[in-house]
Amino acid sequence: MRLLIATTNRNKVREIRQLLDSIPIELITLEAWPAVSAPEETGRTFEENARAKALYYAAATGELTVAEDSGLEIDALGGAPGVESARYGGEQTKYPAKFELIDRALRAKGAAGSSARFVCALALAIDGRILFETRGTVEGQIAPQPKGSNGFGYDPIFFYPPYGRTLGEATDAEKSAVSHRGNAFRALRPFLEAFESEHRVSQRRNSSSGRDQKA
Repeated sequence: MRLLIATTNRNKVREIRQLLDSIPIELITLEAWPAVSAPEETGRTFEENARAKALYYAAATGELTVAEDSGLEIDALGGAPGVESARYGGEQTKYPAKFELIDRALRAKGAAGSSARFVCALALAIDGRILFETRGTVEGQIAPQPKGSNGFGYDPIFFYPPYGRTLGEATDAEKSAVSHRGNAFRALRPFLEAFESEHRVSQRRNSSSGRDQKA
């Protein structure tokens, strides 16, 4: 059995491979389908986007597909940037510039250090069906200034109180243990393992039935 990780973000692929390490399923990426273009993300929620991407890539490739949509919600900004996290400030805006935009917006509201969370919604699809979906979150607050060169995206401005530092300062293992993506993919693991086991049993039955018919 194969599982397509439907994202072109190499940092996310790396994290997901680590989270699904040792699972008895071959993990493949979109590099095998360079002609398949990315769909527009028009959903109003992370869940809508995750479902749409999972169904789109499953249909385009014929593979069992997992897709996720994730981002940062800042309470003082009404949940922004939310589903627009990757596009906040414009498609080509680099993350240091995004950090500055967020800082200015919070200071204008007198809400520096606002509570915030990372959200990851994932969906698993095949043959036009959603087989499984879940949502993972991690709660924290916006740091007064970016810190740390680990992680990616908004990690340097996401202060995680139990660690006393940002996720940009945390090790890969520390981040994985508490992150939104880690929580979502840990919830997916047992479903995938059960699904793969049922698939193997079904294959053995079909193989046995075919031998009986020939006999």
